[in-house]
Amino acid sequence: MTGEKPSPILTVIRRLFQMHPGEGRALFLSGAYFFLVLSAWYVLRPIRDEMAVAGGVQNLPYMFTGTLILMVLVNPLFAGVVSRFPRNTFVAIAYRFFMLNLVTFFFLWRFLDPGGQIWLGRAFYWWGSVFNLFVVSIFWAFMSDVWRSGQSKRLYGIIGVGGTVGAISGASVTGFFATRVGEPINLVLVSVVLLEIAVWVVLALSRKFSALRKARGEADTSGQAVGGSVWAGLKHLVKNPMLAGIGGYVLFYTVVGTVLYFARAELAAEIADRRARTAFLAQFDVWTNGLTLVTQMFLTSHVIRKLGMSATLAVLPVLVLVGFLSLGFWPTAVVIIVFQGLRRATNFSIARPAKETLFTLVNREDRFKAKPLIDTLVYRAGDQIGAWGYAGLGAIGLTLSGVAFAWAPLAGVWAMLGFWLGRQKGSSA
Repeated sequence: MTGEKPSPILTVIRRLFQMHPGEGRALFLSGAYFFLVLSAWYVLRPIRDEMAVAGGVQNLPYMFTGTLILMVLVNPLFAGVVSRFPRNTFVAIAYRFFMLNLVTFFFLWRFLDPGGQIWLGRAFYWWGSVFNLFVVSIFWAFMSDVWRSGQSKRLYGIIGVGGTVGAISGASVTGFFATRVGEPINLVLVSVVLLEIAVWVVLALSRKFSALRKARGEADTSGQAVGGSVWAGLKHLVKNPMLAGIGGYVLFYTVVGTVLYFARAELAAEIADRRARTAFLAQFDVWTNGLTLVTQMFLTSHVIRKLGMSATLAVLPVLVLVGFLSLGFWPTAVVIIVFQGLRRATNFSIARPAKETLFTLVNREDRFKAKPLIDTLVYRAGDQIGAWGYAGLGAIGLTLSGVAFAWAPLAGVWAMLGFWLGRQKGSSA
């Protein structure tokens, strides 16, 4: 009946999640989409990381270089697909291509001897390092194409909850079954199923937003190809100060993450049993994502609204500065684990939703071309700086404490960049 008041429970849900009338179904489907994507990835993540450790921690810088080369080759191909096909089509093509890759890895592993499995594990590491960035970047590009800027500031945090629950679920599946299903590679089939369901959720979500836009008398672009040049993303990244700034922000984040990744890999290498290593890495992901979940549910949208975009984007760099100084004074395993856990939780719950909101301010071509370029190629370039920087500082005799102090000034520059980014208005979407 018109004018009927919503139930008290619905009122509480709307206030808690900053939800407006008519947004519920689209919000649920967005969260479900992110749940499936991150669950699929976090089933694979501990398997990938264990394979990297099995191949030798000393070889990780070369593994990172291989990943960067692969990114250079893949990005133009993805941009070509984006230019030619409508949004729903290229999302389905990308996810099903990755599903085919996973099935291939599954069968190859069963026919190779241990020496061959080491090399296949390295190939899986390279592939996984491409997969995780592309599937998540596609998700956020899709979100920025359907949600408005004001909605993104309110709702990205709660949409992120779906992803965090998915990450916890995926990591928990691997953590529990890694020592119970024989070879952990068997679990990749779980990711195949999750990705296929994600494709169907994308189609349902597109239909929902198409109906909403038609009801508002707005143009529906979901069936239109993005068009443009394959190299448009790179050109715009170089020429647009805001896109370049986002690229720099991602670069700083990745450099820091890679330094801590190496430190954690050295800890994992001390565990002799491969299945136990996989379980350890999975449990770390569960703990980190549990902290992220609490923050996303109760703090994210409030932090962005209360602090504003500039201060919100500076929160993570300031935390990293404190973390490096702490690691410099107390270079222990506990500090490494806590530091990396807090860094990742703060990124997923606060910094990333704020950063992704910026892409609602750019045009459609930049969302699907410049954004994946930033999230993949620029991200992996940061890996290179972090990987070889970590190895180089170790080669000249710096201990973990010295490495931490050496990287600390980077966080200060990163904080200033985040503050500047938050003040940008962007181009017309």
